Order: sequence, then C-alpha cells, then structure tokens
Amino acid sequence: MPVANQTPAELGFRMPAEWERQEAVWLSWPHRRATWPGGFRPIPAKFAEIAAHISLREKVRLNIAARHHGRARSLIARAGADMDSVEFFDHPTDDAWCRDHGPIFVRNDRTGEVALTDWAFNAWGGKYAPFDLDNRIPGRIARSLGLRRFERKMVLEGGSIEVNGRGLLLATESCLLNRNRNPGLTRAQIERNLGDGLGARTILWLGDGILGDDTDGHVDDLTRFFSESGIVTSVERDRRDPNHGALERNLERLRDLRTPSGGRFRIMELAMPAPRQYRGQRLPATYANFLVINGAVLMPSFRQPRRDREAAEVLASCFPGREVVPIDCLELVVGLGTLHCISQQQPAPTA
Repeated sequence: MPVANQTPAELGFRMPAEWERQEAVWLSWPHRRATWPGGFRPIPAKFAEIAAHISLREKVRLNIAARHHGRARSLIARAGADMDSVEFFDHPTDDAWCRDHGPIFVRNDRTGEVALTDWAFNAWGGKYAPFDLDNRIPGRIARSLGLRRFERKMVLEGGSIEVNGRGLLLATESCLLNRNRNPGLTRAQIERNLGDGLGARTILWLGDGILGDDTDGHVDDLTRFFSESGIVTSVERDRRDPNHGALERNLERLRDLRTPSGGRFRIMELAMPAPRQYRGQRLPATYANFLVINGAVLMPSFRQPRRDREAAEVLASCFPGREVVPIDCLELVVGLGTLHCISQQQPAPTA
C-alpha cells in the first residue's frame, strides 16, 4: 500500500548500487510495433534471449498482458532459459522501457526490507502516447509482490539517474532539469526529492546526452558507476563526430568532481561504437547501456568486432570477477534503447 508522511530516506531506505546482490530483473514484454518501425519482427526473440541470460543467474519477472504469455513463454524457453526462474505477471503495458516506467527499488539496510518508489511517468516529456498503463506498473508490482510502496509526485525515469549505493547520484542537466518533466520544480527541489526518495546525499551533474537519444539525455547512455568511487564514461575519439563535444565536456566535469572524502574518482573511458543509422536517423548506440546482474555484465554489442571487443575489455576491468556477456543489440537499438533501458533490477533483501 502507499506510504505517507515519512520519506524513504528518513525511514532508512536507499537505492542500492546495481552491482549489489539482486533478487530479480524486471522486463516489460515488447508489443508496440511503432517503437521499432519496420523492424519489430526480431524484437520478441531478442527479449527472450536477454531473459534467458538473466534467468541463468537470477529471477526474471515480466510485465506482460495475459494474451502474450503463451508466445513469450515459448520464445524464452527456446532461447535456453531456466524456466523455473522466469515469472509472468499480468501487468499490461504501453511499451517496453521498464527502466523508465518501472519502480525504482530501495532497501533498508537495518531491517533488510525491500520497498519500491513510484514516481510519475510522462513518456519522456509527453513524447509518446498513451502511457497510462506504463504509469501504473509500479503500483501493480507493489500489489503483486506485497511490497511497501512510496508514491512520489515528481516525474522521474530510472534511466535518468545512476547511483553508487553510498549516497552519490549522477544525472544530466539536459534531462532532469528539462522543463518538459517538472516545470514547477527548481534544481534544489529536484535534488531534495532525489535525496528524500532514494537516499542520495550528493547529486553530481553532467551536461548533455548523446545524439539520437529521445529521452533528452539519460545518464545511462553516458556515464555509470562501477564502484563506490569508480566511474566509466563514454568518449568519442573522432573530433568530427557530433557526440565528441558533449562527451568531452562531460569527461571534463567528471575529472573536476571529488569523492565525499575529497579524492578523485577513478575514471575509465569507454569508446563509443561507430555511428549507426536507421532510415536516416542517428541511433543512440552506446556501450554504456550495459546491465549488471549477479555474476555478470550484459553488454550491448553492435557487430563491430574490434570496438565491441575493446568495450568488453574495459568493462571486464571495471567489474573483475563478473563475466562480460556481449549481446547483439543492433536491431534492439532501432527502438532507441538497449539493455539497461529495457530492464529494472530488484535488489535482494538482506538478513
């Protein structure tokens, strides 16, 4: 049920880092053909492949209308999933971007309780309608799992934030401060809401996003934490590429940042893939849209053997002890997102 009065932070909840132990990863089954114009046919099988990879390491939980259960179950089983770890929930959606319309989970380290925060969703500033079913997903998940739910009035997408689990949160000005999200809120008010809802004590601001990103610059296409004081960030080596300037300015900002103890962050550079286009549109292909799961990192690849391999090597150095699993996302990115965009991790409760 919804919780009023005290904020999650006041009650001792925080958003864990993605590399902390997970109970499950949530996906929302794809069915909106317009999201992949002229390229929808391979997408359900691609989701099934991704679900299969996750199921070998933890639970996969699917938001999916009942009419799609049979087809999805068949595809996921055919992809080699551990079907005992795949759970279907009759949660109809408008689209497949669970990172943004799904709940943002928080955990109380004193009690071990996992709860969820339910923020407003307006389809990235009202760009795509309808989105009312998507906006109901956090409430549906809370009811299905019997989890405590904290409703937050601010518009917030999961892909617009990145946390280290210890009070630091990365975001971009181009997205979170965009007037199409929360025109009535100041930067200070947005920061306070992030602190109250997710336990963030310090907000680290970057600038602009990459070309082709219809979210106004989600940080999960740009820059990610890989440890409490480690950051991996996208860079574009080609000075003629339109992404070069924005990514270089973000890199400069990161170099100027300091940890709470006053030290510098360890920064790893993750070179962008070569530009990809579809029907004359630049696609937001980036290796930074990886997903960390128990024991592995699922990394988007783009049929560029040398660059794909180099990106995998960088991520392997960031996450020692985890297998880096490249997943071909060239068809998936036609929908303007890849692995992180379609998923939302649910942390495991602590004893």
